[in-house]
Amino acid sequence: MEPILREITSSDWITIIIFSSGLFLVLAKSLFYSRFLNFIILPFNNKYVFLYNKKDKLMNWFHIFFTVFLLLNLSLFLYIGINLYRPEEVISSPMLFALIAGLLFLFLFAKIITQLGSSTIFNSQQIISDIIFKKISYLNYSGMVMFLVNLLLCYVFTGSKTVYFVGVVLILLILIIGWVTIIKTHLKFLTSYFFYFILYLCALEIAPLIIIVNALKV
Repeated sequence: MEPILREITSSDWITIIIFSSGLFLVLAKSLFYSRFLNFIILPFNNKYVFLYNKKDKLMNWFHIFFTVFLLLNLSLFLYIGINLYRPEEVISSPMLFALIAGLLFLFLFAKIITQLGSSTIFNSQQIISDIIFKKISYLNYSGMVMFLVNLLLCYVFTGSKTVYFVGVVLILLILIIGWVTIIKTHLKFLTSYFFYFILYLCALEIAPLIIIVNALKV
């Protein structure tokens, strides 16, 4: 019987990523406990938005911790999706994760800069910053779902497309709740710039999702 060489891919780096993201979650909870308690009920109660929608709302440590937490888990979530649906095209694992994380950071940064720039053009800095804060808050909240799904897919239900699909549905549900809340709160402003609002939705909200779905070919 001839020996068969089997290549075993180490998942130690994934454990490090999950542990690191969990550390940011613990820091956010420990240092800002009351804010964290309001944050975890965000999809069911808007108290968090009303309490913390104020000056320097985008640049505070709670927000920064959760944004890093989101970027790590979203990058890993997309990496796992590529492994599930396009395994034949997966390159060196840490390299692919780093590439996804870098592209996500650049995209989110460019997106925020574009939105802040448009607020200057339309002379609506306060309203746009409010909208950005709410959007990022709901996006950060979805990071907790990604964290849980990443744990399940890496250590419990390895390779389960069902778990991944449920995770995608829950994430989209949270984001939809966020957008409904934003539209209800700022309906008058959005209808005043309806054409630009639709253009923004198509270019920066819907198009990235279509690109991701086409890349995975779910």
